[in-house]
Amino acid sequence: MKGKKLVIPFVILLVFYVIAWYLMEVKGVKVEKTFWALLPSIIAIGLALVTKEVYSSLFVGIVTGALFWARFNPVKTLNHVFQDGVVSVLSDSWNVGILVFLVILGMLVQLMNMTGGSAAFGLWASRHIKGKKGVQIATVFLGMLIFIDDYFNCLTVGSVMRPVTDKQRISREKLAYLIDATAAPVCIIAPISSWAAAVSGFVKGENGMSLFLKAIPYNYYALFTIAMMFIVILFDISYGPMKGYEKKALDEEYWKKKLESDTEKKADDKKKGKVIDMVIPIILLIVSCTIGMIYTGGFFKGKSFISSFANSDASIGLVLGSSVALIITIIFYLLRGVIDFNRSMIALPEGFKQMVPAILILTFAWSLKAMTDNLGAAEYVAALVKGSAAGFQMFLPSIIFLIAIGLSFATGTSWGTFGILIPIVVSCFQNTDYSLMIISISACMAGSVCGDHCSPISDTTIMSSAGAKCVHIKHVATQLPYALTAAVVSFVTYIIAGFVKNPVVPLIVGLVVLFVVLMALNKLTSDTVEVSKKK
Repeated sequence: MKGKKLVIPFVILLVFYVIAWYLMEVKGVKVEKTFWALLPSIIAIGLALVTKEVYSSLFVGIVTGALFWARFNPVKTLNHVFQDGVVSVLSDSWNVGILVFLVILGMLVQLMNMTGGSAAFGLWASRHIKGKKGVQIATVFLGMLIFIDDYFNCLTVGSVMRPVTDKQRISREKLAYLIDATAAPVCIIAPISSWAAAVSGFVKGENGMSLFLKAIPYNYYALFTIAMMFIVILFDISYGPMKGYEKKALDEEYWKKKLESDTEKKADDKKKGKVIDMVIPIILLIVSCTIGMIYTGGFFKGKSFISSFANSDASIGLVLGSSVALIITIIFYLLRGVIDFNRSMIALPEGFKQMVPAILILTFAWSLKAMTDNLGAAEYVAALVKGSAAGFQMFLPSIIFLIAIGLSFATGTSWGTFGILIPIVVSCFQNTDYSLMIISISACMAGSVCGDHCSPISDTTIMSSAGAKCVHIKHVATQLPYALTAAVVSFVTYIIAGFVKNPVVPLIVGLVVLFVVLMALNKLTSDTVEVSKKK
């Protein structure tokens, strides 16, 4: 976006600031715990979609939140942006742990590239996994196997499958979608995962793990997203912006430029790596991270495996596990003689560099969330949910689903969303309608994941882009039509579920509707392309 077109949204924003200042300072309009609290996130997301530039858009959202909180006092605004925003989120132990985990994974990926392990695996996979459909299905299955944690899933699947999908000329945008769609949707229906632990922790006065298990059959968005991937792959369905990128991926010149720009392709050609040089580090990573998570949950102090996951600290556990995996991997490579000590040390800062864009976006996204939290966005949404619970009992699951989508989209956090909504749902139905409570809890989790998928400021969306080495805003734009398709079908099924209170009937109806809608969209876009060609 260049010239005057780039100026227009910022001029509109400036006019909005003037109006906001007038309403707050002259008219005394309240900002805290009102719809105003959601506007910083909405502005950031809107700018990102319009300008196609995520860094400045997120920063503008942060500044907007600070301006509202400080009521346009410039000194207070500056302090709030950095002291209560950027510095605060980077001082949080959970956030720092995630960033360290991100950096270590970048280092591991760089080591695998420098030794030739990634290239060897790509060559092996191209010989044994035949065709585009086979590679895409393999990507989905790998994503489903790594159900422990969504962050771990995004980066691991991306680093393993990217060389293979590149060889098959599958667009990075399509890879990012497959990664994102097998991260949170799989974790939210896996009993042994950091997500199950988080959901269990938000339920008070009930057996959290038991409720989580009972909610799985009603988690329609997650189930439909997984089903949708197989339909899209098997029937070769592409629509929306994704269709254009898939066509572009067939151009050899396009791939030549893209691969030349990738730092990982610039290593020397004298590589001794074999498939084992990629497989061993990945297995080490999975085992070490699993042990790290159950260690933080008290497994080695006598707690059961499931209980340890339910009480684990994913941030610390992933750091412990990945750091151990990194050290053992370096020793393994040195013993194999595929890389010397000096080059292995050079790989570490190089891996760090590759993660800098993701780290910057995550930092800004967390800071934006801090701004909306300080403005009382959570309390505003909580009041909306409680207000709707009184008169729409049977429609509440579908209403909860929509509210969860909106909150998760605006804040970029699914955990934060169901952390707000699940306690409200439990308090509304705990002693009245147990079945409706289960359905509503599941609708809350499904909506949180859906909004998270659609949001440019979501950490898993950011990490999926990083894992696929895809331009972040392109991933957001191409994934959005697919996520919205699954969301619309899920909304219909939650209306049905509110009345029948049975998971099977809505699931069957939803799967049939999803298949028909996808086939219709594919035919519609195909016809459009053919007509445009004739013209």
